[in-house]
Amino acid sequence: MSAQASLPRDFFAAFGTTEPAPEWWDGSEEHLWVILRGIPDPEIPAISLVDLGIVREVHCESGARAATVVITPTYAGCPATEAIRQQIQRVLEAAGVTSPAIELRISPPWTTDWITATGREALQQFGITPPCTIAGNLPRALQFRPACPRCGSHQTEQISAFGATPCKALHRCQQCREPFDYFKPL
Repeated sequence: MSAQASLPRDFFAAFGTTEPAPEWWDGSEEHLWVILRGIPDPEIPAISLVDLGIVREVHCESGARAATVVITPTYAGCPATEAIRQQIQRVLEAAGVTSPAIELRISPPWTTDWITATGREALQQFGITPPCTIAGNLPRALQFRPACPRCGSHQTEQISAFGATPCKALHRCQQCREPFDYFKPL
């Protein structure tokens, strides 16, 4: 793949990001992952759907220019699920996938352990403390005091169990007194 995109420069602007457009889909699964990594989460645009762990699998038939993307929403009632599905469909069609299919899979359920290291860093830079990794140890995760994304202090308190979205909790730093979102571990 060359650095020069063969799609218009503003290709992804319609999807809420200024990332450069990828080349026209070359038919490979690897390139499909590159294209999908450019799609931001509609509720937290600083992180891609891939790095958030929502995109689970991709399958393609390069000769038919067809692809299937398997997604798992952050929770079964996530109000952004349909927007995510439509966003993926539009991007894939614009990249030359003639028969995009988006498959919703809720088992196994999404877990914050699926957020990539890149995604965790993007959340932190956006001002949202990424979740601790729970890996089956929920009681320990419930005792976790998230670090303030501004000053790094662990002297924090929960203000509300729910933030701007159900997957986040509102916290306040007792050191710098700033409020911040904490992405809840699931």
